[in-house]
Amino acid sequence: MLKALQTLGSYMILMGKTFTRPERMRMFFKQYTKELSQLGVNSIGIVLLISFFIGAVICIQIKLNIQSPWMPRFVTGYTTREIMLLEFSSSIMCLILAGKVGSNIASELGTMRVTQQIDALEIMGVNSANFLILPKITALVTMIPVLVTFSIFAGIIGAYATAWFGQIINQEDLTYGLQYSFKEWFIWCGIIKSLFFAFIISSVSSYFGYTVEGGSIEVGKASTNAVVCSSVLILFSDLFLTQLLTK
Repeated sequence: MLKALQTLGSYMILMGKTFTRPERMRMFFKQYTKELSQLGVNSIGIVLLISFFIGAVICIQIKLNIQSPWMPRFVTGYTTREIMLLEFSSSIMCLILAGKVGSNIASELGTMRVTQQIDALEIMGVNSANFLILPKITALVTMIPVLVTFSIFAGIIGAYATAWFGQIINQEDLTYGLQYSFKEWFIWCGIIKSLFFAFIISSVSSYFGYTVEGGSIEVGKASTNAVVCSSVLILFSDLFLTQLLTK
């Protein structure tokens, strides 16, 4: 318990150093643009791929498991849409990104720490936390709504693929189910949740990488701890955010 409180305190202190006005806005925007590409744009491919197949699998599973003469045929499309909007494209996708993006951030900062690059920045009088971490947090929070939108789109295309090629469900029934009782607020719920998750991934991973002590082995441990801790925090916050946003 004491170690957890110490870790929380160190995390809060680091975030306090991070969220200050950048000394050179030009350098900040340069780093911000770089992180947009590295953390956001480079993740679009895996987001589209996974979402496409998950949308297809959800559609197939729903169709096979709730098939009944008493069940309306459009329920498959309706259920697929609700799962993609409310959980997969925000929560589950962020869990996947915690593994890709989180480990990337932790290993990058951890390597800079053990090779004394961060110490060199501090010797030069640079606020290393602000210079290195703030662009990562702002870039990931900026890109997350885009990734969520792409995930929803790819999941629906995957569901249609089962109708076009797999002949699992009639295309008209799927379209009606996707449109049935649609609530625009559910899209905003997914985006709002993903913003919190993006902050958790970027800040927690940055903390574990920034505070590495030791050699290259410790960098690997920090990367693992970052992914595990981010995933657990995402699941806990998902519980409360879902309850709060869907009342």
